[in-house]
Amino acid sequence: MLDVKQMNRAVIVGHKSIFEETVDALHKANLLQIEDFNEDGSGLRIGRPFEKIDEVSKKLIKIRSIASLLGVKDVESKSKGSESSVLSNLDATLDKLDAELDVKTEQKSKLEAELKELDSLKKELLPFANISLDLDLYRGYEHLAVFAGNVKEDVGSSVSKVTSAYEMFFDAKEGTVVVFVSKDKATEVADALADSGFRELRVPAASGVPSESLKGIISKESGLAKQIESIDAEIESLKDKYADFILASNEVLSVEAQKSEAPLRVATSDSTFMIDGWVPAEDFSDLERIVKEATNGRAFVSKQEMTKADEKIVPIEYNNSKITSPFQEIMDLYARPVYKEIDPTFLIFISFPLFYGMILGDIGYALILLAMALGIKKVMSSDAIKPLMNILIYCQISTLIFGVLYGEFLGFSLASLHTEHETVSGLIPGFETINLFASPVGDEMITFPVHRTHLVMTMIIATALIGFIHINIGYLLGFINENKKHGMSAAIFEKGSWFVIEIGLIIAIIGYAAALPSVATIAGVVVFLIGFVMLLKGEGIKGPIELPSLLSNSLSYTRIIAVGLSSIYIASTVNLIAFEMIWEPGTPVGVATIGAIIVFLFGHSLNTVLSIIAPGLHALRLQYVEFFGKFYEGGGRKYDPFGYIRKYTEE
Repeated sequence: MLDVKQMNRAVIVGHKSIFEETVDALHKANLLQIEDFNEDGSGLRIGRPFEKIDEVSKKLIKIRSIASLLGVKDVESKSKGSESSVLSNLDATLDKLDAELDVKTEQKSKLEAELKELDSLKKELLPFANISLDLDLYRGYEHLAVFAGNVKEDVGSSVSKVTSAYEMFFDAKEGTVVVFVSKDKATEVADALADSGFRELRVPAASGVPSESLKGIISKESGLAKQIESIDAEIESLKDKYADFILASNEVLSVEAQKSEAPLRVATSDSTFMIDGWVPAEDFSDLERIVKEATNGRAFVSKQEMTKADEKIVPIEYNNSKITSPFQEIMDLYARPVYKEIDPTFLIFISFPLFYGMILGDIGYALILLAMALGIKKVMSSDAIKPLMNILIYCQISTLIFGVLYGEFLGFSLASLHTEHETVSGLIPGFETINLFASPVGDEMITFPVHRTHLVMTMIIATALIGFIHINIGYLLGFINENKKHGMSAAIFEKGSWFVIEIGLIIAIIGYAAALPSVATIAGVVVFLIGFVMLLKGEGIKGPIELPSLLSNSLSYTRIIAVGLSSIYIASTVNLIAFEMIWEPGTPVGVATIGAIIVFLFGHSLNTVLSIIAPGLHALRLQYVEFFGKFYEGGGRKYDPFGYIRKYTEE
């Protein structure tokens, strides 16, 4: 439960004549993580891919290109086809699909190119749209010069100062001007236009009046767009028709490619091969049996002794139950444990929902988020989403339990609340708060339900105490880890010293408080100093530097009550605005009532979102920073066996 799976190093040796059968069996078994072979001068060399790799690679590239072009996405499959059926139809169907797609894409490309040309011509015509002059009249003169461009203002007066023999068209809205003058005045007119900020425009290579041409272009564009839409629809129908084939073919070809490339990871000689890898200890006998059956006993599987160097590279596979396994996502987010290290997934399974529930603790938000998590889990089949939704479900069950303990529903108190000055009725009529016993701190009364807003001091002390216990569990796990890695002596000095220091402090404080004879204070100080020296020996100067963190880490757990109170106050404020400031009970339904409903819904929707983020982040921080810091290093390599988990085909 707290250990990762034990692993064996396995070496498989055989003649090259059974190489392909062996690889095929290993891939099907999906048990052995192959260690890549690096040539080391021993005479062995990296193997060559099997002969069919070129053919498989070409088909795989083609099918993946088509999948990308059609936008075929990986989905959950409810029915699987046989691999033999896919392979028998692969070439013919792939060629047919490729040909059909080529025709459609070529047609679409031509139409898109035509559309692009029309768009360019339209951009050229637009400046001339308000000048009713045939574009053929802009060119072809022997004695006339034509200036067409943009100006900042009407240039008629400037041109008339140069010559009275000219023709000018001016669009004040676009600033477009077209001037016809005799060529002998062209230079002077050009200078006059330049003084007015003239910027020449390219006259479109078209005929007819621009405004009429634009109408024709817009009409053509509309027609082309419809043709492109039609082709897109045909391509989409190709996607629907061939999606299953594409996914199944991609899977089959991926499997073949993996197997064909396997020799690139394996040591070979002229006549033999040697496959080195890792297999869970519990599966070693299965691996032996599978290889033996596939090769008629001609390949030899041996178990290697694990060395110290091996412990640093051995792949890590979790060993958790189905219930706790979703929390492996939280572990992977931080780092997998190394081989001889405790896997804290089970502890996270307990403490993460516990802290989350303690922070949020509201029946209303728990029910909303629980329904949301169940809905998302049912609708979305993604393997990445399901574990996260399971974690959210666990957290909401915890929130529901603490919601009952706190007696809170969307910020309302379910039970009546008695204070020194008044009695506030709860949401449930007749549900009275029960006084249990007096808190030893803050002169507060412990009640059921626990009114957090009136037990702040008690809750602060309680959460700090929870933190102290949680941190010490971390030190205990650290002690076990150190014993595994470096022996008992290192464990006593590095982690056991913290317990000695804590015991010394507790004895000294109790003695100072006169709860024990005064000599206890001296004894406590002596024990503390012994622990201090042990810590100095175990962790060097780093240990004493981290000594103040013992207090700060414990106080960090008071965020459980602090963040919880902030959620209550946000919800209470929403309720106050909605029910007391806008919605006046007894008045008819009107704008104020509608406003109150909007405020209520929006406010609690916002707080629901915050109810996922804030408790989640703070509960996560308590795990990663305060808890893991006491015992956990991580950095293990994920176990990734040679094989393929089929989704669309069966062998």
